[in-house]
Amino acid sequence: MNGYIFSLVMFALIGLLQAFVPYCIKETIVFGVTVPDQQVYHPIVKASKKIYTLTLLGILIIIVAGYVLWEFNSMVNDELAIIVGITLQFILIGISIVMYFIFHNKITMLKNAEEWGADLKQVKVTDWSVRARDEMLPIFYFLLPIFVVGGLIIYTYMQYPLLPEKIPTHWGPNGQPDAFTDKNRFSVIALPLILLVMQIMFAGIIELTRRSGIKISATRTQQSIRQQLAMRKYSSWLMFLMTMLITILFSFLQLTTIHSDLVSESVMLIMFISFIFVTIIGVIAFAVKLSSLGEAKGTNYSSSGITDVDEDQYWIGGLIYFNRNDPSVFVEKRFGVGWTVNMARPTAIACIFGPIVLIILISIFA
Repeated sequence: MNGYIFSLVMFALIGLLQAFVPYCIKETIVFGVTVPDQQVYHPIVKASKKIYTLTLLGILIIIVAGYVLWEFNSMVNDELAIIVGITLQFILIGISIVMYFIFHNKITMLKNAEEWGADLKQVKVTDWSVRARDEMLPIFYFLLPIFVVGGLIIYTYMQYPLLPEKIPTHWGPNGQPDAFTDKNRFSVIALPLILLVMQIMFAGIIELTRRSGIKISATRTQQSIRQQLAMRKYSSWLMFLMTMLITILFSFLQLTTIHSDLVSESVMLIMFISFIFVTIIGVIAFAVKLSSLGEAKGTNYSSSGITDVDEDQYWIGGLIYFNRNDPSVFVEKRFGVGWTVNMARPTAIACIFGPIVLIILISIFA
C-alpha cells in the first residue's frame, strides 16, 4: 500500500506540474515560439494554452481514476504498483510532448500567416549593472558535499573487511538492492565515485550558468530583470537542494552496504520515497515561485514600435537551442522549468555527455 500511495502522489504532482507549464514561463514565449507583446492575448494563443492545460488535466484525472480502481480491485504488491505508476508517468509525459508539438506548430503557422512583428523594430537590451544584483549561491556551497564524499571513500576503505563479498550496484523501487557485483578495491567505492561525478557536474552547471548572459526584454525591461534574477537565484537553490539530496541518498546507500543491519527494509523504502517526494516538491515550489515573480500581467509593454529580438531560428522545435553567436552555455528553457544547454558550445556537450560517459565507465569497471 505504501508503494501505491507513493506512486499516486508522485504521479499527481508530476501531472499537475506538466499541465500548468504554459502558465509558468514567459508570456512572450508560447509553446516554444516567440510572440510579440501585442499578440500575447491573441484569442488563439490564449485558447491554445487553455486547451493544453485542460486536456492534460482531464487525461490526468482519467489515468489516476483508472490507477485507483486497478489497485483496489487487484490488490497488487507495492513493487508492481510503483512500476505501473512510473510507467503511467512516462505515458503522461509522452502525451504532453505530443500535445506540445501540435500547439507549437499551430502557433508557428499562425505567427507566419499573420506576420507577427513584421512592422516592429527588433531591439536587444544589455545592462551590465544587473549582474551585480545576481544572488546565485556561491560555488563553494556545491564544493562542500565533495569533501563528504572524500570522507566516505576513506571510511569505506577503513571498513573494507566488513563489506560483503557481493556489493550492491542497483536498488529496486522498494529500496532493496536487486543487482550485485564482486567485491574488490574499485567496486566498493563505485557508488561514491558516481556521486562525485554528479557533484562536479552540478558545480560546473552552476558556474557556467552564472557566467551565462542575462537576457533583458526591450519592452518589459524591469519585469524581465526581476524574472531573470529570480530564475537564476531560485534555480541555484534548487540545484543545491538536488546536490544535497543525492549526496544524502548515495551516502546512505553506501553506509547500508558497509553496515547491512543499519536500517530495516521499511526505513529504506521511506528513504527512497522521501527523496523523490522532496525533489518533486522542490521543483513545484520553484515553478510556483517563478510564476509569481514572473513578468507582470496586463498590457504592460512599450507602444513605440519595438519588440525583442526573435530567436526562433536558433530553437529546434522550440526545445533544442543551437546558437553559435551566443557565448552562453546555459539558457532558460522555452517550455518547462529550469535551464537547457546551448548545443552549439563544445563546453555544453562536455558538461552533459562527459559525466554520462564517466558514470558508464565506472559502472562497467565496477
